[in-house]
Amino acid sequence: MMESFLNEGLPTLVRQSGRTLVMGIVNVTPDSFSDGGHYFSPADAIEHAHRLIAQGADILDIGGESTRPGGQGVSWQEEWRRIEPVLDELAGHCPIPISVDTYHAHTAAAALEHGVACINDVWGGLADPDMYRVVNQAGCVYIWMHNRHTPALADPVGTLLQETIAGIERCLEAGVAPTQLWLDPGIGFGKTFSDNIEILHHLKDFCTMGYPVVLGTSRKRFIGRLLDDAPPMERLEGSLATAVLGAAAGVAAVRVHDVAQVCRALKVTDAIVHA
Repeated sequence: MMESFLNEGLPTLVRQSGRTLVMGIVNVTPDSFSDGGHYFSPADAIEHAHRLIAQGADILDIGGESTRPGGQGVSWQEEWRRIEPVLDELAGHCPIPISVDTYHAHTAAAALEHGVACINDVWGGLADPDMYRVVNQAGCVYIWMHNRHTPALADPVGTLLQETIAGIERCLEAGVAPTQLWLDPGIGFGKTFSDNIEILHHLKDFCTMGYPVVLGTSRKRFIGRLLDDAPPMERLEGSLATAVLGAAAGVAAVRVHDVAQVCRALKVTDAIVHA
């Protein structure tokens, strides 16, 4: 099953669905900001993956390293040790495509050998330039995410668009096909609270760059701040609001923790947006 997803590509899924796709998060980590440790064992992660599928997820995004601000980095070997048994169980048995959340080219290559359909890179190849060669050879979907070590000094939207264009050019020059490339504005990564709000306000501009867009806002810190410092597990309403706004702006997919609730919200949103 997964082999067919790799060959046909997620862009086909986008065209055939005619709606906003929901990417369910499976964190096989002890320290992710929202659900760290909940699904750290392979058995718990696999059970959670099947639960997200039953709730309506279109794609699974499996990660073995927390990328939260201040998170502790791990080697690609440790990252792979965490996710390999999960992929061993799901590969060939999963009815939906699987993405792996990694910026390590070695992890990406190993995951692609297991038949995953997508690599989700929070550093857009800046952390490991060999990533471009790996995804190019595999022909998989590559989610290029905007990231920076420090926030822009001014004009966060202009900076985002300019640096995204430069990132697209790097990908294409390295041989990544335009049909492989998806974009993510990187909400919460190298951006201030006000940067995140301004970028979301102008999200339509990002969605007109000619590539499918993935939006990842689920339970993030800026939502907690807007909701009177609500902790991650109490940010559902804000997460739903951003998913709905993303769908209205034209994103191809939203990356979320709360799959069932987001699917219901988007069912109404997409019916109105595409009426």
